[in-house]
Amino acid sequence: MKKIALCAGLSVCSTLAFAKAQSNVLIVLSSYGELNPQQKLVKPGYEFGELAKAYYVFKRHGIEVTLASPHGGKPVADEYDKAAMYNKRFLNDETAVSALSQTHKLDEIDIDKYDGVFVVGGKGPMFDLYQSEPLKKIIAKLYENQGVIGAVCHGPAALVDVKLSDGRYLVEGKRINGFTNAEEHAFGSKWLKDFPFLLQDKLTERGAKFEQDAVMLNHVTIDGSVITGQNPFSTVDTARAMVDAMGVELLEAQSYQDDATVKLYELFLRDDKAAIDKLEQAPQDYDVKMLAMVAVVQINNATSEFQVSASAKLLEYILPKFSHPAIAMSLAKALVRLNQPEKALEVLKVSAKQFPDNQKIKSFIASL
Repeated sequence: MKKIALCAGLSVCSTLAFAKAQSNVLIVLSSYGELNPQQKLVKPGYEFGELAKAYYVFKRHGIEVTLASPHGGKPVADEYDKAAMYNKRFLNDETAVSALSQTHKLDEIDIDKYDGVFVVGGKGPMFDLYQSEPLKKIIAKLYENQGVIGAVCHGPAALVDVKLSDGRYLVEGKRINGFTNAEEHAFGSKWLKDFPFLLQDKLTERGAKFEQDAVMLNHVTIDGSVITGQNPFSTVDTARAMVDAMGVELLEAQSYQDDATVKLYELFLRDDKAAIDKLEQAPQDYDVKMLAMVAVVQINNATSEFQVSASAKLLEYILPKFSHPAIAMSLAKALVRLNQPEKALEVLKVSAKQFPDNQKIKSFIASL
């Protein structure tokens, strides 16, 4: 951590002001990931996309970034899309790739040099970061030195056992979020059976006031100097909140297509006309297929009639532009749930003509 000192003269003040302008963030990755000889993932690692997104938020704001992991060296990532803009940028960045290939060991980190720590998610943190003694010491010391603590998705697993000097858990009494139980059951089935705990449950057990949005929507919680994001789509906003908390002036936000698409769905819930206008004015900024799948996910995991109704309305708009059996089936199911079976039948009949060999559509029609 940089300290503020009194200036004996103008030149000294100028030097200190320049030094203060350079902030430093430690990005922490899981070392748990492992590949077999065929390069298939046999143990989950960190989320590459979250690393890439956060890395460029910090670098864009002139913040020095150090990558670290429990074992050091090059950690293994979970499976990811190498064609995604942010991942492709990272993979083509020699400086970034070099840093990732030789991450620092956590037990060699001098946390006094840093203003913030950002813990990347992925399933790996659920197995190693929560019990890393060096990381627990780093987080506790930085927090008590008025540093900024950030974590996204499963990254908050690193916070569950952090204790402060007075013996209290860091998260006790704080508003915290992370990958929710609903998200685990919807998307984490491959590794869920091996988890030592569910993140939401453990944070609550430690006294945190757990916050959450609907499944896979962007949600960032700020409680003082502790900043947490719910899932991968929360990464950029979590990192930006850290930048702001470190006293660095925020630049205008730059949004990736996937994040923008999720936010467009959230806007649709508040103002459907405004969302459609944005989509039609700048269709290149959004992924319509992904927007449809966001609506499908919301229907499948809805806890209120409003979620079902709004998502159905969005699918009705999208279906003529992007026809797919799964979208038609989800829309029909939503309409049945909303007690509109006749409308559901109309949707299915149109889809049956487009996809005459789809047996699921035929069976659904027969059931109505």
